[in-house]
Amino acid sequence: AFTEEKLIEAVNYTHEHNKKLYVTVNSFTKNCEIEPLKDYAKILYSIGADAVIVSDLGAVATIKKAAPDLEVHISTQANCCNYAAANAYYEMGASRVVLAREMTIEEIGELHQKIPKELELEAFVHGAMCMAYSGRCLISSFLNDRSGNRGECTQPCRWSYYLMERNRPNEFYKVEEYPDHTAILSSHDMKAVSFLDELKNAGIDSFKIEGRMKTEYYVSHVVNAYRRAIDKSAPLELLEDELNAISHRPYNSGFYFGNLVHGHKNDGLYHWDCTFAGVALEDCKDGKLKIQQRNFFKLGDTIEVLSPETFGMKFTATKIVNEKGEECESACHPQEFLTLDCTANVKKGDILRVRTEKKEIITDI
Repeated sequence: AFTEEKLIEAVNYTHEHNKKLYVTVNSFTKNCEIEPLKDYAKILYSIGADAVIVSDLGAVATIKKAAPDLEVHISTQANCCNYAAANAYYEMGASRVVLAREMTIEEIGELHQKIPKELELEAFVHGAMCMAYSGRCLISSFLNDRSGNRGECTQPCRWSYYLMERNRPNEFYKVEEYPDHTAILSSHDMKAVSFLDELKNAGIDSFKIEGRMKTEYYVSHVVNAYRRAIDKSAPLELLEDELNAISHRPYNSGFYFGNLVHGHKNDGLYHWDCTFAGVALEDCKDGKLKIQQRNFFKLGDTIEVLSPETFGMKFTATKIVNEKGEECESACHPQEFLTLDCTANVKKGDILRVRTEKKEIITDI
């Protein structure tokens, strides 16, 4: 949990790296939480949080009254999908609105034309989409006593379900959509990397990537791909491949071009082209690279490198040495420390991966 001390540490860390830190306060607030929220808002402002992300109307009003200069962003869970609502939030003191995920690009453009220029717009561009309206769902509360509306969703919509007729107990029928099977409540993942310019032209100021409960491996791939898409520093084809490397549901473009067609028709499984092989513990020096292993790989495998500095770097695992100085045929022990012969300019913190299928991707950027 983020204690005040941890929040201070997080604020200092992000600011030292010239980044901003936004604190999500987007639970649907209960009566007993309004008074404590006043002090919490004052604390967040005093420690230098750059903004809070809020969905509850009462919480917005309470925060702005307690800490008028604390920047407020309206959460996507507020379901803002029209200019009247956006203007109302602006009048309450909000400086940014994260729009409802159900809006089309055309609707975003119309909204943008009818709001103050000072009001920023943010939109989701990648990641899991809730089967409910902008995240308002009670399935997790009902099945697991953990509310998705209070940041604790267990994603039961991702589970497989069977159909049972009430007068025929214990006769379970698999729910299928021929010719493909489907997890009927499980949505596709959103992917907007190919039309970021259209979103920008419609008035979007900030692109949001869904990252709740995601690993460093997932986040590094997605952020790297979208950063390069924005900067136009890599071909779209290679960026699409980066997004296929990580675990994901089948992709689609969400509601941006109209109704979500077949948005819940999929095999109910996650897919990925690469596995997380390890993390570089130090810069590669004299052809030697120290790593911590995360998943199996073996001699002869092509090791691909994910780095913020370069794109498409790779080398072959020609020698693997464990902590005892013994040469190994493979890296098969979880999180073991290894030294690899390396011909690439790998830096500390870079992520290593191996492909799960024989698919040669030519990159030289």
